[in-house]
Amino acid sequence: MSSPLGEFLDAHRSAELQRAARALLKEPLLLARGPQADSFRLVRRHAAELREWFDRNTGWPLRVDAESARLLRTPGTLADPTHPAREVSRSRAPFTRRRYVLLCLALAALERSEAQIALGRLAEQVVLDAADEQLAAAGLEFTLERRDERLDLAAVVRLLLHLGVLRRVAGDEDAYVSGSGDVLYDVERRVLAGLLAARRGPSLVTAAGFAERLAELTAETALDSDELRFRAIRYRLTRRLLDDPVLYYDELTDEELAYLTRQRAFLTSRITELTGLVAEVRAEGIAMVDPPGDLRPGGATYDLTDVRMPEQGTYGHVTLLLAEHLAAADGPVTEAALGAKVRELARQHAGFWAKSARQPGAEAELTGQALNRLTALGLVVRTAEGVVPRPALARYAVGEPVVRPVPDPRKAPEQ
Repeated sequence: MSSPLGEFLDAHRSAELQRAARALLKEPLLLARGPQADSFRLVRRHAAELREWFDRNTGWPLRVDAESARLLRTPGTLADPTHPAREVSRSRAPFTRRRYVLLCLALAALERSEAQIALGRLAEQVVLDAADEQLAAAGLEFTLERRDERLDLAAVVRLLLHLGVLRRVAGDEDAYVSGSGDVLYDVERRVLAGLLAARRGPSLVTAAGFAERLAELTAETALDSDELRFRAIRYRLTRRLLDDPVLYYDELTDEELAYLTRQRAFLTSRITELTGLVAEVRAEGIAMVDPPGDLRPGGATYDLTDVRMPEQGTYGHVTLLLAEHLAAADGPVTEAALGAKVRELARQHAGFWAKSARQPGAEAELTGQALNRLTALGLVVRTAEGVVPRPALARYAVGEPVVRPVPDPRKAPEQ
């Protein structure tokens, strides 16, 4: 029989393990220094158990040393573009195609660089590499002579600073963008070497098209037995339950659906045990719901989602109102019709929305931002016919108000 002290220690250890797992899922690269140092120490303390869990259930390798912890995550689906890299700023603007290319060029230049590098020197290397004929043929050109091009490079560098690939020694990126100064960085080679989460090196990929190259980059070993095939299915389903807001049954193959039907309780209970996410099972699919966040020192939470709903502010309000509108629709709604609805909503809520959101023509951006958020959450899909609600959107439907008579307190209740 366990003692009260033993039970307390077991509960404390389980809570620590859960916080460590959630920290890794939120930031797959944790450093021993900086703002993530507490999370890193937690992960390092439970590294063996975390490594065994992720290897058995997702196939994601976990590498932990004295300086960093890296969970090499690959997504359950390669066809979801709704969770891009974002600026490390309050705007959190998604990376454009140009910034993704700049990021790759910067990483290649850093791989060949000395232990320290100036931003101006890094920019020169990027411009040289950008002269590649294939990039020119793809319509990409970088001279970094214009301010907007330097802003793109500064955004890429700030992401690398956030990831810990670079450490700023002197200067700031704003001075480089304005042409009044430069910045000096230390290059963290161990972090840089572990940044790419791929099954094979990019130089070994021979496919020509983007989708084929991505598939080859993340391809797992050949499966020649039932056990290996079932394990691969378990990996894909667990990854999607951890990554996706909703896993719809109609998105699965027959083999995946049959496996999930048999092993649903096992898969969801394993995830709940490690992360605290709670399974909400419906006829159309499963959502792993994140309960209210656990506060850590400093007041930050361990919330796992990168897209929140409901959210504060004008964009959050527009998204919520459009979700309610779409939940009541009988079928696809065109984006033009949604734009007209947003114009109508802007008049109704003029006192609460930002001034820029009430300007003529602002409805296009408001509608686009709201639909991006709803799509990322698995609540709608955008098709050629229009925006189609998905089953999970029903939770935002508003029913007809029910008016109940208020009892008269002066009358005695009937016996």
